[in-house]
Amino acid sequence: MGVPVKPTPQEDKEDWLVTYADAITLLMCFFVMMLTFAEFDIPAFEEAAAAIKEKIGSADDNASPTEKLKIDLEDVVFQMQADRAVQVTKDSKGVVIELSSGAFYKPGSAELREEAVPYLEKIAQTISAPRYATYNVQIEGHTDDEPIATERFPSNWELSTSRAATVVRFFADQQFVDPLKMSATGYADQKPKVPNRTEEGVPIPENQMTNRRTAIRVTAMSLKEREVWYQHLAVIRAKAEAEKRAKEQQGEGQPPQEGQAPQEGQAPQEGQAPQQEGQTPQDAPPPAAESQPAPAQQ
Repeated sequence: MGVPVKPTPQEDKEDWLVTYADAITLLMCFFVMMLTFAEFDIPAFEEAAAAIKEKIGSADDNASPTEKLKIDLEDVVFQMQADRAVQVTKDSKGVVIELSSGAFYKPGSAELREEAVPYLEKIAQTISAPRYATYNVQIEGHTDDEPIATERFPSNWELSTSRAATVVRFFADQQFVDPLKMSATGYADQKPKVPNRTEEGVPIPENQMTNRRTAIRVTAMSLKEREVWYQHLAVIRAKAEAEKRAKEQQGEGQPPQEGQAPQEGQAPQEGQAPQQEGQTPQDAPPPAAESQPAPAQQ
């Protein structure tokens, strides 16, 4: 049976180093976690929260806000029977609404077709709902690889950018989406969904039609973007309150209408006799008639 070894005084003095090292390690982990959450991916966080709810919550509340937006948009497309012209998908960043260029624009132009306006209105009303107030709206224009050379559109870069800007202007002019949350980008033929041509260089019309599209990408704001958005809303509310107070003050300063007694502390108008106490405006005596000069004798 071995004899226990008694620690030396030097070892007793160094025991605190273990506790100190543990504390420093935990503190470092804490700061790493803070740095991670400072720039975390909100859509990914929502998906993780939805997965947790699926395990512990009811089935009705499982969907994340991004998933609910996708469902709302799919309902709009179904009700308008626009599944051939509009496609709704979801990726890691958010919801993507793809508009077929042939159905929404005139050939070789950025001008909207009249029959496409109701579809855009329904889409805009959906993504501008209060529950999606903290979502950005990015409009992306895409074309096929067929070159274009007109006075207005020297290349597909101008055409794709102009088509994206047309949707942005429509949303802004109709006051559906706040311009602060929108952006327009043109990619020309640089981001095709499917190959425009075969390996031999032969065009594939079906694929080219698929690549001619405008994508509306709806993504959740980052924490910094939300802070800017809330400050923007505060400025709008303050401006509205100031305009309301100015109108109220302007209304209080208007003179009384004809036949109406002036309010307390307000001087009567010219030619109007002051109202006596207990006397209604109807009983007030008429103003004294001006004395007429005596007719001159002949």
